[in-house]
Amino acid sequence: MAGRLIAFEGGEACGKSTQAARLAQRLGAVLTREPGGTALGEAVRDLVLHGPSDGFDARAESLLMLAARAQHVSEVVAPALGSGRDVVTDRFSHSTLAYQGYGRGLDLDELTRLCSWAAQGIWPDVVILLDVPAELAWERVGRATDRLEAAGAGFHLRVAEGFAAMAAAAPAGWLVVDGTGTVEEVADRVGASFDRWATRSGGGQPQVAGPASARR
Repeated sequence: MAGRLIAFEGGEACGKSTQAARLAQRLGAVLTREPGGTALGEAVRDLVLHGPSDGFDARAESLLMLAARAQHVSEVVAPALGSGRDVVTDRFSHSTLAYQGYGRGLDLDELTRLCSWAAQGIWPDVVILLDVPAELAWERVGRATDRLEAAGAGFHLRVAEGFAAMAAAAPAGWLVVDGTGTVEEVADRVGASFDRWATRSGGGQPQVAGPASARR
C-alpha cells in the first residue's frame, strides 16, 4: 500500500516548518521540504531565495522550482511513498501555483501541467493550509531576509488569495487550519483536522487544486 503525501502550505511565517515537523513525528513520516530535500534542491533554494533581486524572470524562477521538485520526487518522495511510508513536506506543487502563478502572474493551466510533469504525476493526498493574518505574519517575519519575503505586499496578497482560491476549489483535499496561537494550540488543531480527514477519506485520494485536470 502506497504512503500518503501530506503537504503544508501557506504564506511567509505561517508556521509551516514547525507544524510539518510535529505532524511528521506524530505519524512516523518522512519529513522534507521544498525547495530542498536534496542536494540539488538545497542549491536551488539558496539561488531562488538569495539570488539577484532584479532581472530574475518569473519563468526562470518557476523552472528552477520545477527542477528542484523533479529531483525531490525522484530521490525522496516517490521512493518513500512506494515503500508505504507517509511523507510530510513543507511546500509542494501548490506553492508554485500560488507564488509563480497567482503571485507572478504566470498561466495557471500551464503551471499545473508542468507541476504534474515534474512530479511524475504525484500530487498531495491532502494539503494543510495554515491561515495567519497578514499583519501577524509580517510581525513574525520582521525585516525581510530573502527575495520572496521582499517581493512586496501586493505580491503576498495575491499569493494568499491564490491559496484561498485553491482551497475553496477542492475542499475535500484541503484542510484550512487557524495558524494563530501557540505552537501547541496550532499543533492540536492540525492533528484534529488531519484525523478527521483521514477518517473521512479512508486514507485519501490525491487532490489537485489547480485549473488543469492533471491527476496522479
